[in-house]
Amino acid sequence: MKRQLLHTPDGVRDIYNGECQQKLMLQEKLHEVLLTYGYHDIQTPTFEFFNIFSQEIGTTPSKDLYKFFDKEGNTLVLRPDFTPSIARSVAKYYTEEDMPVKLCYMGNTFINSSDYQGRLKETTQCGVELIGDASAAADAEILAMVVASLQASGLKDFQISVGHARFFQGLVEAAGLSEDAEEELRELIANKNFLGVEEFIQNLNPKEKLKKLFLLLGSFETSAEDLEEAKQNAASYPSILSAIKELEELNEFLTIYGIDKYISFELGIISSYHYYTGIIFAGYTFGTGEPVVRGGRYDKLLNYFGKSAPSIGFAITVDQLLSALSRQKVQLKVNENSALVAFSDTHKKEALARATQLRHQGIRVTTILMDDKHSRSDYVVYAQKKHIANVEFFMEGEE
Repeated sequence: MKRQLLHTPDGVRDIYNGECQQKLMLQEKLHEVLLTYGYHDIQTPTFEFFNIFSQEIGTTPSKDLYKFFDKEGNTLVLRPDFTPSIARSVAKYYTEEDMPVKLCYMGNTFINSSDYQGRLKETTQCGVELIGDASAAADAEILAMVVASLQASGLKDFQISVGHARFFQGLVEAAGLSEDAEEELRELIANKNFLGVEEFIQNLNPKEKLKKLFLLLGSFETSAEDLEEAKQNAASYPSILSAIKELEELNEFLTIYGIDKYISFELGIISSYHYYTGIIFAGYTFGTGEPVVRGGRYDKLLNYFGKSAPSIGFAITVDQLLSALSRQKVQLKVNENSALVAFSDTHKKEALARATQLRHQGIRVTTILMDDKHSRSDYVVYAQKKHIANVEFFMEGEE
């Protein structure tokens, strides 16, 4: 029984010592990038009413939510996703605002899914939501922030794959797919089963131009030339055509930002969040099988909460990013402005006075009362393990 008390449930874990320090430093670096782009912090509750994440809104399936009840019998859920919570907040507090609202956040999300074997069910997310701007300039700013955030973390090699929700939806509508057929196609794409996608398309036997557009779903990267050809093939399909034109306009802004080398267009990107209406994207790097960042445009989500406003955002999964950094041997620089003050009982007065003095100078100070079981060198090793830069001793024989 006592051994069981030492364990955590599946999908959650303790983070401590150096790893915890690295994670907090990473969060600080990411947060600083968001602030430099003029975004303002918001905190939403860890749990909300069930309907904030309902099936109609298009967020996490009900079976994957952590649900419980309050004293009044209302169904509550731990948030699986920040975006609906912030959409609710904006609809409540920025009802009359007709200028863009730029918000950033940091906090934990919870997904209770058996599909996440070996993955965390509680993760920390850092992200932004840009409300009230439908332009390609807004899309580009969001992607520029993603690139700047990943660079600030220490990543050198990463790629952001960008697609468009309306491209896939336009294909579904043009081909007249049933709900079951659409779900089958979604599953094939999600599993990267591109041979299955080709077979699916062959069985549809669509018109030649529509077939060529469908085949783009199986491409990892769509070039500017591919987009131009796709635009010609989509001339008779307004929804698909507008999606391609929006990607072309976005590409102009990405070039101006100088981040186009980090971006690739992948028209087969789909999301389990069905509230996306425009560009959708995911960021990948070495050392993790999952994206370290996801995001996209959701122009209709706020309608559910009574406010009409185009919106776009992204969320970095801090735990995934930290894991990737660790596997790539990227270490965030530890604050060297630190000291250990080790003292004997007879020198406690001057030692603690010195610690107070150093803290007033902005130095992080760890104090420790020495004992007979440990040598002076033990305390030096202790400081090294804790990444403490300087050690001062107050004991007999010390000046």
